[in-house]
Amino acid sequence: MSNRPPSLTQGLDALIRAKPIAASDRRAAALFVLDALANALAGRNSPPGRILLDWAGAEARDAAGRAFLVGALTHILEVDDLHRASVVHPGCVVVPAAHAVAARAGLSGHDFLDAVLWGFEACCRVGSAVGTAHYRIWHNTATCGPYGSAMAAARLNALGPAATVDALGNAGSQSSGLWQFMETGAMTKHLHAGHAASAGVLAADLAARGFSGPPQILEGDKGFFRAACPDARPDEVLAQPDAPWALTLTSIKPWPSCRHTHPAIDAALELSPRLDGTVIERVEVATYGAAIDVCDRPVPTSPYEAKFSLQHCVAAALGDGRVDFASFEAPARARHGALRARVAIAAADPYASAYPQAWGSAVKVRLGDGTIIEADRRDAYGDPEAPLDEAAMVAKARMLLAHGAVADADRFIEQVMTLADDGPLPDLPLRQR
Repeated sequence: MSNRPPSLTQGLDALIRAKPIAASDRRAAALFVLDALANALAGRNSPPGRILLDWAGAEARDAAGRAFLVGALTHILEVDDLHRASVVHPGCVVVPAAHAVAARAGLSGHDFLDAVLWGFEACCRVGSAVGTAHYRIWHNTATCGPYGSAMAAARLNALGPAATVDALGNAGSQSSGLWQFMETGAMTKHLHAGHAASAGVLAADLAARGFSGPPQILEGDKGFFRAACPDARPDEVLAQPDAPWALTLTSIKPWPSCRHTHPAIDAALELSPRLDGTVIERVEVATYGAAIDVCDRPVPTSPYEAKFSLQHCVAAALGDGRVDFASFEAPARARHGALRARVAIAAADPYASAYPQAWGSAVKVRLGDGTIIEADRRDAYGDPEAPLDEAAMVAKARMLLAHGAVADADRFIEQVMTLADDGPLPDLPLRQR
């Protein structure tokens, strides 16, 4: 028998199993499920969504394949959730995996929502430990997501601690996902979410059959932290075990663009009504380093590049007083070109030093007559400090379902929300009529 102390994944499994789940946690989980599934159905109405549906024949044949398809669809429109401390989008990975496994097993209601809570917790805790250097090359949702999908699938497969650690080990060994796609705006980011969702399902299914995995996948000499995380903080995996569930600390995105653009969008939207056709001479955006690393894109040439352009997002918010799906299409990119060229971005405190615990920005506008107006956000709309209430989340879901041409959106919303009352698993109509 080994005298080694428990591994980090053994500790993570024990921590999650010990966390109590309240009715309010399940209600919150149902809202996050609604957000993720509405994103998936809306994602069908996009060029990459149509490619994915064609590839899958509109219905993936097994749970891992279905998790891949739904995960990829969920991450297309850039309106899915985001956990700040980990820089992980947990919903696009955990919810598709949990839905696929629960549907296969005939589970629903509380079983499904509890698995979602477990999955969010696992990937957010691992993501909070990877350090900031990891994110410069690796996409955290892709690399940390498999731990979340594996934990959710393990819960639904009723795996014991040893088998769950096997599942986490083999899920972590499948971690991958590089930011290189950003140079050309390739569709790779959607593949990241799909793979992270399916990897955990595969790992948990194999663990249920006795397929072993490395317990020290995180901290081992040839493990995840050593390979891809130069400034890893392993203690974060098991820190604050009595903290609220990570799902309840996850942000919801109101605007269909990279989350790093959101605090600047919020500030620009506050200033927009004060412009009233006034000539803008210059716009200065103060933000944090990661936002610049990912979203410094002065001349976006596609909708996807525009979603990752601080310059464009701020120009659109200032010029139109709104940000929606149309804000990133060719007419909007052309309309805002001149203003976009006047937007300068820079990292500055307090936003730079507060990241990743807080994601904030300030926008300063110099008008043609020399007047300066400015607004700032220490947190973005949709963060736990400035949350969307339940009505706003339902309204967002309804907007997404309309974009996805879902025939009876109200019925779908009701089906999802009854999960908190231990209701049946909602159908997910992937085939578009």
